[in-house]
Amino acid sequence: MTFKKIYILLLLLVFSFSGRASMVLLPMDDTSQQNHLKAYGITYWALDKGLKANWLLNYRGGSFLLPDANDVRRECQIRGVSFEVLSDSEANNILEEISSPSQNMENVLLEKAPKIAVYTPPGKKPWDDAVTLVLTYAEIPFTAIYDEEVLSDGLLLYDWLHLHHEDFSGQYGKFFGAYRNAPWYIEQKKDSEALAAKLGYNKVSEEKLAVALKIRNFVVGGGFMFAMCSATDSFDIALSAEGVDICEPMFDGDASSPNYQSKIDYNKSLAFKDFILERNPVVYEFSDIDTTNKRNILPDNDYFTLMEYSAKWDPIPSMLCQNHTQLVKGFMGQTTAFAADKVKSNVLVMGEQKQTGEARYIHGTKGKGMFTFYGGHDPEDYQHRVGDAPTVLDLHPNSPGYRLILNNVLFPAARKKKLKT
Repeated sequence: MTFKKIYILLLLLVFSFSGRASMVLLPMDDTSQQNHLKAYGITYWALDKGLKANWLLNYRGGSFLLPDANDVRRECQIRGVSFEVLSDSEANNILEEISSPSQNMENVLLEKAPKIAVYTPPGKKPWDDAVTLVLTYAEIPFTAIYDEEVLSDGLLLYDWLHLHHEDFSGQYGKFFGAYRNAPWYIEQKKDSEALAAKLGYNKVSEEKLAVALKIRNFVVGGGFMFAMCSATDSFDIALSAEGVDICEPMFDGDASSPNYQSKIDYNKSLAFKDFILERNPVVYEFSDIDTTNKRNILPDNDYFTLMEYSAKWDPIPSMLCQNHTQLVKGFMGQTTAFAADKVKSNVLVMGEQKQTGEARYIHGTKGKGMFTFYGGHDPEDYQHRVGDAPTVLDLHPNSPGYRLILNNVLFPAARKKKLKT
């Protein structure tokens, strides 16, 4: 072989390697991705396999950039996730665009799949809880835990914790008025009392407070906590009522503390302040934190707006708000939304119903950790009621409301030095 032929062959090899596909892009904009929810599952799967991933904040709806491999492509094809294969130069061009000071974008490295726990009672069906439902749909593994695990310091094994629609105040979800004679309510009360006694507590409210304190300590120690619907305000109410009996006799067998409202300590709560508790046991409400009974808006007009942040300077809220739309369809729950004047000043309102002024999606820090509260029950079931049919996420693979949940799931995977608070 002549020197000229060898030279040409070497040039061909160089060009071949320089133009080879080296990255897989999971686009997350509104037109390119056929299954936004499962794209989060692919990213988690890659992290769990020991691969690194890049979360491209504000680039095409918060796209993910993964190393190219046959396994990655095959997994995308199996799960029905749209992907684009990029050459080295194409990937570098995107990263250069994102790094430009003129662009409100940022590249965040995701390093390790977070260990996920869902605080949920045994026997609950997945569709009873939106987070459990979407984790299952996205094929993101999680461990269901409950009071025994929490009280025995089981949270130390996890990075991220979701609170199922729990009532931490010991009032059984304030279902007494409508469901006191329903078999499921009677059984729930019986089971809760038996568990509290087994764990050494005289009352369910005392046991739930102990659980809430353990969860608070998990956050203070550096954990990430996410809650929806009644687990948000009832959690804060339980913390603020430490040492005060706010339960009426039908809940715990004895009278509540006299004038208990005056004994509430707002300094102990994470997100809310100055709230007034609902004393009537037959009213399906915990306090005036929730705006469900004050709302005057038609379902067709019920949308909330995600705030826009500087991706380079505020990567935390930017990550949590990544979406293919800033306008998200509203949905109700026992706790639908939060009264703006009840949200503490150091807590960030990331989603707001502009017409009513309600806070729908909030985030804050406590100690070394962080928490996110999301109002409403099911992002794709406007007014989910007890006994309603389950939501089928195959019908909602591009749900903006469910994307917000999954943003929180991947959030702990981010390289910590990128997270400025």
